Amino acid sequence: MDFLSLAKQRCSVRKYKKDAVEAEKLEKLLEAARVAPTAANMQSHRLLVVKSEEGLAKLSKDVNFHGAPLAIVVCGDHSEVFVRPFDMKDMVDVDATIVADHIVLEAEDLGLSTCWLTYFEPSVIRKEFNIPKNLEPVAIIAVGYAASAKTSPDRHAFDRKEVSEFVFNETF
Repeated sequence: MDFLSLAKQRCSVRKYKKDAVEAEKLEKLLEAARVAPTAANMQSHRLLVVKSEEGLAKLSKDVNFHGAPLAIVVCGDHSEVFVRPFDMKDMVDVDATIVADHIVLEAEDLGLSTCWLTYFEPSVIRKEFNIPKNLEPVAIIAVGYAASAKTSPDRHAFDRKEVSEFVFNETF
C-alpha cells in the first residue's frame, strides 16, 4: 500500500476484540519505534509495553484505553534529549510524537488498529508504573484488532481543511 493510502486508512479505534497482538507484530511495532528519527538522533524515547491483565488494570485507573489488549506508553527522557540552544526548547515531546506516529502507522500496515491517547494524569501513570522523574509520559497508544468496521478513508475529503487553508508560501 502506498503511504498516503495507509495514512488515510489509519483512524482511532475505540472498541477492540479481546484477541492478543501477536509477538511478531509487537516486535515490528517496536522496530518501527527504533528506526524513528529523533532530534540530533538522541533517541530520547522510552517505551513501556503493557499487555498483562495486571498491567492493563493499573492503566485503567487513569486512562480509557478502550479495552485494547496492548498499550504502549511512550515516554521522553529529559536527561537524554536534544535541547535547541537558541531558546532551550527540549525536544522530548517532538521525539516521542514521531516515535508514536511510527508505531501507529506500522500497526495499520500490520492490520492492527490503534488509538492515540493523551487524556491521562501523568502523575498517576508515573506512580502505577514506577516511571522515573526524568521520563515524561507523552502518549499512550492502544493497540489491537478493531471490533467493528473502521471509518472510511474517504472521510478526509470532508473532515480536513483544504491544503490552501494551512499552507503559506514564503511568508505568513
